[in-house]
Amino acid sequence: MYLARLKEIVDFPAIKKAGLRIGFDPFWGAARGYSDSLLRDSGVDTFTVHDIRDVMFGGHAPEPDDHLLEELRTGMKEKKAHIGIATDGDADRFGIVDEDGTFMQPNYIIALLFDYLVESRGWKNGVGKSVATTNLINALAKHHKIELHETPVGFKYIGELIKADKIVIGGEESAGLSIRHHVPEKDGVIAGLLCCEAVACRGKSLGQQLKELFVKVGSFYPQRDNFRLTEEVKAKFTEKLRQEPKDFYGRKVSEIVRTDGLKLIFADNSWLCYRLSGTEPVVRVYSEAGSPSELGKLSSAAKQWIFD
Repeated sequence: MYLARLKEIVDFPAIKKAGLRIGFDPFWGAARGYSDSLLRDSGVDTFTVHDIRDVMFGGHAPEPDDHLLEELRTGMKEKKAHIGIATDGDADRFGIVDEDGTFMQPNYIIALLFDYLVESRGWKNGVGKSVATTNLINALAKHHKIELHETPVGFKYIGELIKADKIVIGGEESAGLSIRHHVPEKDGVIAGLLCCEAVACRGKSLGQQLKELFVKVGSFYPQRDNFRLTEEVKAKFTEKLRQEPKDFYGRKVSEIVRTDGLKLIFADNSWLCYRLSGTEPVVRVYSEAGSPSELGKLSSAAKQWIFD
Protein backbone atom coordinates (compact mmCIF):
# COMPACT_ATOMS: atom_id res chain seq x y z
CA MET A 1 0.00 0.00 0.00
CA TYR A 2 2.84 2.38 0.89
CA LEU A 3 4.78 1.64 -2.31
CA ALA A 4 1.63 2.10 -4.38
CA ARG A 5 1.04 5.46 -2.75
CA LEU A 6 4.61 6.61 -3.47
CA LYS A 7 4.05 5.81 -7.16
CA GLU A 8 1.03 8.14 -7.09
CA ILE A 9 2.93 10.98 -5.39
CA VAL A 10 6.32 10.87 -7.13
CA ASP A 11 6.72 11.38 -10.89
CA PHE A 12 8.92 8.35 -11.63
CA PRO A 13 8.45 8.61 -15.43
CA ALA A 14 9.92 12.12 -15.31
CA ILE A 15 12.95 10.84 -13.37
CA LYS A 16 13.48 8.11 -15.98
CA LYS A 17 12.99 10.51 -18.91
CA ALA A 18 15.63 12.89 -17.51
CA GLY A 19 18.17 10.04 -17.54
CA LEU A 20 19.14 10.56 -13.90
CA ARG A 21 21.70 8.30 -12.25
CA ILE A 22 20.96 7.97 -8.54
CA GLY A 23 22.81 6.60 -5.53
CA PHE A 24 20.94 5.29 -2.49
CA ASP A 25 22.21 4.57 1.03
CA PRO A 26 19.67 3.00 3.44
CA PHE A 27 22.32 2.69 6.19
CA TRP A 28 21.63 -1.05 6.60
CA GLY A 29 18.16 -0.07 7.80
CA ALA A 30 14.43 -0.15 7.23
CA ALA A 31 14.43 1.55 3.80
CA ARG A 32 16.34 -1.30 2.14
CA GLY A 33 14.36 -2.38 -0.90
CA TYR A 34 12.16 0.71 -0.98
CA SER A 35 13.64 3.80 -2.68
CA ASP A 36 16.03 1.84 -4.91
CA SER A 37 13.49 -0.81 -5.89
CA LEU A 38 10.93 1.81 -6.88
CA LEU A 39 13.51 3.64 -8.98
CA ARG A 40 14.81 0.47 -10.68
CA ASP A 41 11.25 -0.74 -11.38
CA SER A 42 10.72 2.56 -13.19
CA GLY A 43 13.83 2.04 -15.32
CA VAL A 44 16.03 4.52 -13.46
CA ASP A 45 19.80 3.84 -13.26
CA THR A 46 20.31 3.32 -9.52
CA PHE A 47 23.04 1.87 -7.30
CA THR A 48 22.86 1.07 -3.59
CA VAL A 49 25.45 0.98 -0.79
CA HIS A 50 25.01 -0.65 2.64
CA ASP A 51 22.28 -2.89 1.27
CA ILE A 52 22.73 -5.78 3.70
CA ARG A 53 21.35 -6.53 7.14
CA ASP A 54 23.78 -5.35 9.81
CA VAL A 55 22.44 -5.01 13.36
CA MET A 56 25.55 -2.94 14.25
CA PHE A 57 24.91 -0.46 11.41
CA GLY A 58 28.54 -0.51 10.34
CA GLY A 59 29.73 0.18 13.89
CA HIS A 60 28.34 3.72 14.13
CA ALA A 61 25.01 5.50 14.45
CA PRO A 62 22.86 4.90 11.33
CA GLU A 63 22.48 8.62 10.67
CA PRO A 64 22.65 10.13 7.16
CA ASP A 65 24.94 12.96 8.24
CA ASP A 66 27.64 14.59 6.10
CA HIS A 67 30.63 12.75 7.65
CA LEU A 68 29.02 9.30 7.27
CA LEU A 69 28.17 9.50 3.56
CA GLU A 70 31.63 8.91 2.08
CA GLU A 71 30.80 5.53 0.53
CA LEU A 72 27.76 7.04 -1.15
CA ARG A 73 29.95 9.89 -2.46
CA THR A 74 32.56 7.43 -3.76
CA GLY A 75 29.90 5.48 -5.64
CA MET A 76 28.43 8.69 -7.07
CA LYS A 77 31.83 9.77 -8.35
CA GLU A 78 32.51 6.38 -9.96
CA LYS A 79 29.10 6.22 -11.65
CA LYS A 80 28.81 9.96 -12.37
CA ALA A 81 25.53 10.10 -10.45
CA HIS A 82 23.37 13.23 -10.45
CA ILE A 83 22.18 12.87 -6.85
CA GLY A 84 22.64 10.68 -3.78
CA ILE A 85 19.79 10.00 -1.36
CA ALA A 86 20.04 8.38 2.07
CA THR A 87 17.81 7.43 4.98
CA ASP A 88 18.59 6.72 8.63
CA GLY A 89 18.09 3.37 10.35
CA ASP A 90 14.32 3.58 10.70
CA ALA A 91 13.92 5.62 7.48
CA ASP A 92 12.20 8.64 8.98
CA ARG A 93 15.12 11.04 8.38
CA PHE A 94 16.97 11.85 5.17
CA GLY A 95 20.40 12.88 3.91
CA ILE A 96 20.96 14.30 0.42
CA VAL A 97 24.22 14.60 -1.54
CA ASP A 98 24.34 16.89 -4.57
CA GLU A 99 25.94 16.06 -7.92
CA ASP A 100 29.30 17.58 -6.92
CA GLY A 101 29.44 15.69 -3.59
CA THR A 102 28.13 18.57 -1.48
CA PHE A 103 25.95 17.57 1.46
CA MET A 104 22.70 19.53 1.25
CA GLN A 105 21.70 20.38 4.78
CA PRO A 106 18.10 19.50 5.70
CA ASN A 107 17.09 23.15 6.16
CA TYR A 108 17.75 23.74 2.47
CA ILE A 109 16.06 20.54 1.31
CA ILE A 110 12.80 21.47 3.06
CA ALA A 111 12.90 24.94 1.49
CA LEU A 112 13.73 23.60 -1.99
CA LEU A 113 10.95 21.00 -1.89
CA PHE A 114 8.49 23.60 -0.61
CA ASP A 115 9.28 25.84 -3.58
CA TYR A 116 9.19 22.88 -5.99
CA LEU A 117 5.84 21.52 -4.77
CA VAL A 118 4.20 24.94 -5.01
CA GLU A 119 5.52 25.24 -8.57
CA SER A 120 4.83 21.69 -9.75
CA ARG A 121 1.61 20.83 -7.88
CA GLY A 122 0.09 24.29 -7.57
CA TRP A 123 -0.56 23.71 -3.86
CA LYS A 124 -0.86 26.88 -1.81
CA ASN A 125 -2.57 25.83 1.40
CA GLY A 126 0.27 26.65 3.83
CA VAL A 127 3.70 25.55 5.02
CA GLY A 128 4.82 24.24 8.42
CA LYS A 129 8.22 24.45 10.11
CA SER A 130 9.60 24.25 13.61
CA VAL A 131 10.80 27.44 15.28
CA ALA A 132 14.41 26.21 14.90
CA THR A 133 14.18 25.66 11.13
CA THR A 134 15.52 28.11 8.55
CA ASN A 135 13.73 31.38 7.88
CA LEU A 136 14.34 30.77 4.18
CA ILE A 137 10.98 29.04 4.44
CA ASN A 138 9.44 32.20 5.93
CA ALA A 139 10.80 34.22 3.01
CA LEU A 140 9.45 31.72 0.47
CA ALA A 141 6.04 31.70 2.16
CA LYS A 142 5.93 35.48 1.84
CA HIS A 143 7.09 35.28 -1.79
CA HIS A 144 4.43 32.71 -2.72
CA LYS A 145 1.77 34.43 -0.53
CA ILE A 146 1.29 31.26 1.50
CA GLU A 147 0.38 31.02 5.19
CA LEU A 148 3.27 30.10 7.50
CA HIS A 149 2.79 27.87 10.56
CA GLU A 150 5.76 28.01 12.96
CA THR A 151 5.56 25.25 15.56
CA PRO A 152 7.47 24.07 18.63
CA VAL A 153 10.16 21.45 17.94
CA GLY A 154 8.60 18.00 17.56
CA PHE A 155 7.12 16.50 14.41
CA LYS A 156 3.77 15.80 16.08
CA TYR A 157 2.92 19.48 15.59
CA ILE A 158 3.68 19.24 11.86
CA GLY A 159 1.72 15.99 11.69
CA GLU A 160 -1.42 17.69 13.02
CA LEU A 161 -1.15 20.32 10.27
CA ILE A 162 -0.83 17.58 7.63
CA LYS A 163 -3.85 15.72 9.01
CA ALA A 164 -5.87 18.94 8.86
CA ASP A 165 -4.64 19.56 5.25
CA LYS A 166 -3.29 22.97 6.24
CA ILE A 167 0.16 22.66 4.64
CA VAL A 168 1.93 21.78 1.39
CA ILE A 169 4.94 20.50 3.30
CA GLY A 170 6.18 20.52 6.86
CA GLY A 171 9.68 19.98 8.16
CA GLU A 172 12.28 20.28 10.86
CA GLU A 173 15.99 21.12 10.55
CA SER A 174 16.80 17.73 12.08
CA ALA A 175 15.97 16.11 8.70
CA GLY A 176 12.32 15.25 9.09
CA LEU A 177 9.62 16.15 6.59
CA SER A 178 6.36 15.02 5.06
CA ILE A 179 3.94 16.49 2.57
CA ARG A 180 0.26 17.01 1.83
CA HIS A 181 -1.86 13.85 1.27
CA HIS A 182 0.88 11.68 2.80
CA VAL A 183 1.65 10.17 6.21
CA PRO A 184 1.61 12.72 9.09
CA GLU A 185 5.01 11.47 10.23
CA LYS A 186 8.61 12.06 9.15
CA ASP A 187 9.38 10.12 5.98
CA GLY A 188 12.95 9.99 4.68
CA VAL A 189 11.94 7.92 1.65
CA ILE A 190 9.54 10.51 0.20
CA ALA A 191 12.09 13.28 0.88
CA GLY A 192 14.79 11.62 -1.22
CA LEU A 193 12.48 10.63 -4.07
CA LEU A 194 11.01 14.14 -4.34
CA CYS A 195 14.54 15.56 -4.51
CA CYS A 196 15.20 13.25 -7.47
CA GLU A 197 12.00 14.46 -9.12
CA ALA A 198 12.91 18.12 -8.57
CA VAL A 199 16.35 17.61 -10.16
CA ALA A 200 14.80 15.72 -13.09
CA CYS A 201 11.98 18.15 -13.81
CA ARG A 202 13.97 21.33 -13.33
CA GLY A 203 17.04 20.04 -15.13
CA LYS A 204 19.28 21.60 -12.50
CA SER A 205 21.28 20.30 -9.56
CA LEU A 206 20.01 21.06 -6.05
CA GLY A 207 22.91 23.47 -5.56
CA GLN A 208 21.91 25.42 -8.67
CA GLN A 209 18.30 25.50 -7.48
CA LEU A 210 19.40 26.82 -4.08
CA LYS A 211 21.38 29.65 -5.71
CA GLU A 212 18.24 30.61 -7.60
CA LEU A 213 16.23 30.64 -4.36
CA PHE A 214 18.79 32.99 -2.82
CA VAL A 215 18.45 35.33 -5.80
CA LYS A 216 14.67 35.19 -5.44
CA VAL A 217 14.27 35.80 -1.70
CA GLY A 218 17.74 36.47 -0.20
CA SER A 219 20.49 34.28 1.27
CA PHE A 220 20.18 32.28 4.48
CA TYR A 221 22.99 30.41 6.26
CA PRO A 222 21.82 28.28 9.22
CA GLN A 223 23.82 26.37 11.81
CA ARG A 224 23.18 24.25 14.90
CA ASP A 225 25.57 23.79 17.84
CA ASN A 226 25.26 21.72 21.03
CA PHE A 227 26.97 22.80 24.24
CA ARG A 228 27.30 20.61 27.32
CA LEU A 229 26.80 22.50 30.56
CA THR A 230 27.86 21.94 34.14
CA GLU A 231 25.00 21.99 36.64
CA GLU A 232 26.17 25.40 37.84
CA VAL A 233 26.29 26.91 34.34
CA LYS A 234 22.94 25.32 33.48
CA ALA A 235 21.28 26.87 36.53
CA LYS A 236 22.63 30.33 35.67
CA PHE A 237 21.74 29.98 32.01
CA THR A 238 18.20 28.78 32.80
CA GLU A 239 17.72 31.99 34.73
CA LYS A 240 19.18 34.01 31.87
CA LEU A 241 16.68 32.49 29.43
CA ARG A 242 13.88 34.25 31.31
CA GLN A 243 15.32 37.64 30.36
CA GLU A 244 14.06 39.82 27.50
CA PRO A 245 17.25 41.30 26.02
CA LYS A 246 16.82 44.38 23.84
CA ASP A 247 20.43 44.32 22.67
CA PHE A 248 22.70 41.34 21.99
CA TYR A 249 26.40 42.18 21.63
CA GLY A 250 25.62 45.22 19.52
CA ARG A 251 22.71 43.67 17.62
CA LYS A 252 19.29 45.20 18.15
CA VAL A 253 16.67 42.60 19.12
CA SER A 254 13.56 43.30 17.05
CA GLU A 255 11.44 40.37 18.24
CA ILE A 256 11.46 37.72 20.97
CA VAL A 257 9.70 34.42 20.25
CA ARG A 258 8.98 31.85 22.97
CA THR A 259 7.24 29.18 20.90
CA ASP A 260 9.93 26.77 22.09
CA GLY A 261 12.92 27.98 24.10
CA LEU A 262 14.14 31.54 23.48
CA LYS A 263 14.38 32.85 19.90
CA LEU A 264 15.89 36.28 19.30
CA ILE A 265 15.24 37.89 15.92
CA PHE A 266 17.48 40.82 15.05
CA ALA A 267 16.93 43.93 12.97
CA ASP A 268 18.93 42.52 10.03
CA ASN A 269 16.68 39.37 10.01
CA SER A 270 19.41 37.17 11.45
CA TRP A 271 18.30 35.16 14.48
CA LEU A 272 19.28 32.63 17.09
CA CYS A 273 17.34 30.22 19.25
CA TYR A 274 18.30 28.53 22.53
CA ARG A 275 16.65 25.26 23.61
CA LEU A 276 17.61 23.34 26.72
CA SER A 277 17.51 19.56 26.43
CA GLY A 278 14.97 17.91 28.69
CA THR A 279 17.06 14.75 29.10
CA GLU A 280 20.68 15.90 29.46
CA PRO A 281 22.66 19.03 30.53
CA VAL A 282 22.90 20.33 26.96
CA VAL A 283 21.75 23.54 25.30
CA ARG A 284 21.03 23.48 21.57
CA VAL A 285 21.79 26.71 19.76
CA TYR A 286 20.32 27.41 16.35
CA SER A 287 21.59 30.48 14.49
CA GLU A 288 21.10 31.94 11.03
CA ALA A 289 22.49 34.93 9.16
CA GLY A 290 22.65 36.35 5.64
CA SER A 291 26.30 35.43 4.99
CA PRO A 292 28.85 32.89 6.27
CA SER A 293 30.94 35.64 7.90
CA GLU A 294 27.94 37.09 9.74
CA LEU A 295 26.91 33.58 10.80
CA GLY A 296 30.38 33.07 12.31
CA LYS A 297 30.08 36.26 14.35
CA LEU A 298 26.55 35.43 15.49
CA SER A 299 27.34 31.86 16.55
CA SER A 300 30.40 33.08 18.49
CA ALA A 301 28.25 35.64 20.30
CA ALA A 302 25.62 32.98 20.97
CA LYS A 303 28.22 30.77 22.67
CA GLN A 304 29.63 33.71 24.65
CA TRP A 305 26.17 34.54 26.04
CA ILE A 306 25.83 31.02 27.46
CA PHE A 307 29.10 31.06 29.40
CA ASP A 308 29.41 34.77 30.35
